[in-house]
Amino acid sequence: MSMLAWEIDWSDSMSEPPKHISVMREEIVQALKPLNGGLILDLTAGAGGHSEALLEACDQSQLIAIDRDPEAVAVAQQRLERFGSRARVYHQNFGGIVQWAEQQDLRDVSAVVADLGMSSAQLDNPNRGLSFRLEGPIDMRMDTTRGETAGELIARLSQDELADLIYQLGEERRSRRVARRIKQAEAAGQLNTTTELRRAIVQAVGPQRGKGIDPATQTFQALRIAVNHELDELNALLAALPNLLMPGGRAALLSFHSLEDRMVKRAFKDNTVWRQLSKKPLQPGAQEKEQNPRSRSAKLRVGLRLSEGELATPTPWEVE
Repeated sequence: MSMLAWEIDWSDSMSEPPKHISVMREEIVQALKPLNGGLILDLTAGAGGHSEALLEACDQSQLIAIDRDPEAVAVAQQRLERFGSRARVYHQNFGGIVQWAEQQDLRDVSAVVADLGMSSAQLDNPNRGLSFRLEGPIDMRMDTTRGETAGELIARLSQDELADLIYQLGEERRSRRVARRIKQAEAAGQLNTTTELRRAIVQAVGPQRGKGIDPATQTFQALRIAVNHELDELNALLAALPNLLMPGGRAALLSFHSLEDRMVKRAFKDNTVWRQLSKKPLQPGAQEKEQNPRSRSAKLRVGLRLSEGELATPTPWEVE
């Protein structure tokens, strides 16, 4: 699923802004640049790559970025510091964006961007427990200051509940076998790290075959989605967007797995609220996929907020 948003050169000192590659950076700029001069909200600041690109392209705009990961907030603040008062970054999750916007007295938002993927800094930091390739605690939280870890979630759920979660959120057809083996490893005291979790999954479903995805991918995805309440957060965002955006405003949402993309697609199909600006989701070009393989699953959908009483027309498609 959300396999990434940036390639980050992460350092403890952070004396220099991290280098990164923002997925579909140019496509997002193209979609939102016509709104230059308005207020832009970046709801997933990450390393600040999309925010930086939008501030450069929309030189008359103000931008507010938020992120639920306090480490990402610190990185984005440093990266966007050169834009002065045009850019502000806050520690906040986007599921409660409407209430937060009211508290901040934000009005007339003209553009919203949300990258629903994980950053490479998160994925490549073993202490976050998000990667099955690196040994670390079974944590998986985006916001490490609060909430239940994936290990605690596994311990709390029964075997059947765990199987249902893996099937529903990971779309793993062998979820019963996986859940049974995970619970066996837990009972034996052999479920303390991400590598031990992966080992239990492989024992249940067998090793990777050919160039297919790693056998642990779908189970790790399911646990991460559950721990971070990702689908609930996205549902709350999609419900909030019509009230957040001014008529004529645009929302650019970048998803990395089918569950998220289906939710965005369904929301944008409401032609009393939205006009979709591309007939199908935009995807990275061949060059971007080659340079940044973690972008391969990305899908970008852009919606224009209609005025009250206006109905969407099927043409023209404005973003190709």
